[in-house]
Amino acid sequence: MPPTETNMKKLKLKELESRLQQVDDFENPKLLLEQYPTRPHIAACMLYTIHNTFDDIENKVVADLGCGCGILSIGSAMLGAGLCVGFDIDADALEIFSRNAEEFELTNIDMIQCDVCSLAARTSKTFDTVIMNPPFGTKHNKGMDITFLKVALQMAQTAVYSLHKTSTRKHIQKKADEWKVKMEVIAELRYDLPASYKFHKKSSVDIEVDLIKFSFEKLPN
Repeated sequence: MPPTETNMKKLKLKELESRLQQVDDFENPKLLLEQYPTRPHIAACMLYTIHNTFDDIENKVVADLGCGCGILSIGSAMLGAGLCVGFDIDADALEIFSRNAEEFELTNIDMIQCDVCSLAARTSKTFDTVIMNPPFGTKHNKGMDITFLKVALQMAQTAVYSLHKTSTRKHIQKKADEWKVKMEVIAELRYDLPASYKFHKKSSVDIEVDLIKFSFEKLPN
């Protein structure tokens, strides 16, 4: 049953995770786009923290970069976002996202097909909050995590919440210092990466990831 307007914003962590388990995922994940699904547990922990600790979802205009099948957008909408807009380059993923949004009967949600890397100039400071699980920037996508982060920081007025491999923390801190933004690791999580592709020998691999909040101590001119 879809959540009603009155009970959405008061969801407990386990309830949120349970609802997010009903979100359909990639049918044929694309290696070149690093399409790893955001697990319901990770998505719920991430969104619950952003919502309850920092109050950066309810009644906010939220962007979800590289949204895939929409789990972070849908979770944000359930927690009472004024509007959540998902951006992704892949039409197949957005088709699944659209079906998911319809199944939950969410109206405070939208999606746009585009190359996230080309967004910054057109959407400067138009969102309160940006959330994302960007490509980790491995294999064919070296540096893509930093590219996504740079775009997100140009789009957000208040804060960016993003997942990054713990092993890249020093590199990301260096970039944050360079860009004069405040960086705070607000959770350390274990990302259970399913064997989505043929070259994965194990059924799943645990990767240590940081949930990082980036904010502006003072807005750049």
